[in-house]
This record gives sequence, C-alpha cells and structure tokens, in this order.
Amino acid sequence: MHIVLGTDHAGLDLKVQVGDFLRGVGHDVSDVGAHGFDAQDDYPDFALLVAKAVSSGSVERGILVCGSGVGASVAANKVPGVRAAMCHDTYSAHQGVEHDDMNVLCLGARIVGIALTTEIIQAFLGASFSREERHLRRLNKVLAIEKAHMSQGG
Repeated sequence: MHIVLGTDHAGLDLKVQVGDFLRGVGHDVSDVGAHGFDAQDDYPDFALLVAKAVSSGSVERGILVCGSGVGASVAANKVPGVRAAMCHDTYSAHQGVEHDDMNVLCLGARIVGIALTTEIIQAFLGASFSREERHLRRLNKVLAIEKAHMSQGG
C-alpha cells in the first residue's frame, strides 16, 4: 500500500520509527516531513501535505503524528475528501475504516509508544470500508455536508 506520512517536531521521533516499520513490512512510504527538528514548525503545514496527497488519490492512506494527534486531525479534516481521526487503540483504528471510510490516521507521540503505534497502524491498514448499507448511508450524509459547505465557501 502507498502511504503518506507526516509530522511536526513533536512527533518526529515516532514518525521516523513508523516509517521504518511501514517500509519493513513492505509498504511504499512518501514522507512529507518534518525531516529534522524545528521547534517552530507547525502541525497544520504537514497535515495539509498529507491531506492533499490522500485527497488527490496519489496515495491510498495517510498517517499523521503530532504531540496529541488532535491538532493534526482537526487540520487534515479541512481538506475535502479526507476523513481523519485520532486513534490510540486498535478498535477505533479498524472500526474507523470499516464504518466511516477513514483514510488518515492521526497519532499523538506524547500519548502512544512505538509498540502500540505499530498495532494501531496494522489495524488501520488491515481494514477496509464495509460498504454495508447503513455505513454507505452515513458516509453519504457526511459527504453531503462536505459538499454543501464547499459550495457555500465554508
């Protein structure tokens, strides 16, 4: 699977470990940064890069890391076509894909370590959208909200 990976300074160490893990299990990884520690960088910049890659279809999924995972999630969800969620457990990671067609996983480097992170990532990447009628109905409602607000300019 082709995955885009990004972080701000708070998640740099975890992002490096995640990239190594993903490559080690055979995934193609596009790393949009940060590539070095800069205490002045901002998570929205990297969230935008990841979200644009997912939204454009140039990658299949995205993984964002910041201090808590919250800011990255908020920022990524501003890009149409992106369904990002912070998940710090395996159930939410696979259920978010299966029920909600989540395509960007957000993680908090100050919350989870690498062992749990790899389990969460495996759950996220191993899941597929169920396409059950109730999930499609709900997703279509979410997409309608997105479309309505895009046409209104926000």
